[in-house]
Amino acid sequence: MSAECVIFVGLPASGKSTFYQQRFAATHAHVSKDLWPKSADKTARQARELRAALAAGRSVVVDNTNPALADRAEVIAIAREVGARVIGFYFAATTRECLGRNRGREGKARVPDVAIFTAAKRMVVPTCEEGFDELLRVTILPDGQFEVTSM
Repeated sequence: MSAECVIFVGLPASGKSTFYQQRFAATHAHVSKDLWPKSADKTARQARELRAALAAGRSVVVDNTNPALADRAEVIAIAREVGARVIGFYFAATTRECLGRNRGREGKARVPDVAIFTAAKRMVVPTCEEGFDELLRVTILPDGQFEVTSM
């Protein structure tokens, strides 16, 4: 069975990292630019880490905001190079919801509000035409649980 490349698309504080911990931490490598805060070229490092994991047959989750088509295109291209299945998860949270969740965070977990607004301006909802084999929508229910549906 070939590896799979899961790509998270969503605003900061939309639940991506929590979803990873709950659903993928035991089975998928975590690739996120947030893991390398001092890296000079986070995009190049992400590409190297992604290629290495997928080439070794490890499934990965790319846990970034990935708001624009270009952000996702490079990841999809790398996954295709090694024959990985590409699955997208779109975290459908509003700017207001993300700002509220972010206000409840402390320390390094809290991002500046401007990061949420900046990502929202760049956000393009993903489509299967980009090269995803499967595309799913994630919403957070009032009780904090995640609901996953097909797009």
